[in-house]
Amino acid sequence: MKKGLKIGIIIFAIIFILSIFVVTNYNSLVNKEESVENRFSDISVQLERRANLIPNLVSTVKGYTTHENEVIDSVTSAREKLMGASNVEDKADANEELTKALNNLFVIVEDYPDLKSNENFINLQDELAGTENRIAVSRKDYNDAVSTYNKAIKRFPGSIFAGIFGFDKKDYFEVSEGKDEVPEISF
Repeated sequence: MKKGLKIGIIIFAIIFILSIFVVTNYNSLVNKEESVENRFSDISVQLERRANLIPNLVSTVKGYTTHENEVIDSVTSAREKLMGASNVEDKADANEELTKALNNLFVIVEDYPDLKSNENFINLQDELAGTENRIAVSRKDYNDAVSTYNKAIKRFPGSIFAGIFGFDKKDYFEVSEGKDEVPEISF
């Protein structure tokens, strides 16, 4: 074989191997980014499910309470914020606000024994509790996917490909500062 042909084959092999390396790393980052988006979608579905339960819960409570409009309005307002949130940070903030409003609502329910024994209310409360568990699992799955993705774009050689192809760090779905405290309620 001629020396020029050998060099050409070696150069072609190096380019081919580098191309496979680039494509493999790029596809890996795309898969991790899609996993993050998929997990965020799961959170959104559960938050929407929760928000859809709220009107029934509010109307059930309204039937029993007459002077608790402020708390009921805060639940309705928090639900609207959650439904209007589009990014991770806004959804997390709206979720925390709705959680506080619901906690306030359940404190009020304690003053109405007939409401606590109402079958419709009990069913809604059970549905809401199940949804809360699903939200927690979805949030954990999302944060795990974000962690995997963020590590991949920070480590070598992923950091090189992330910079070249525009893969950016993703935000975690977490409790905002100060929102992990139990709300104080007084009547």
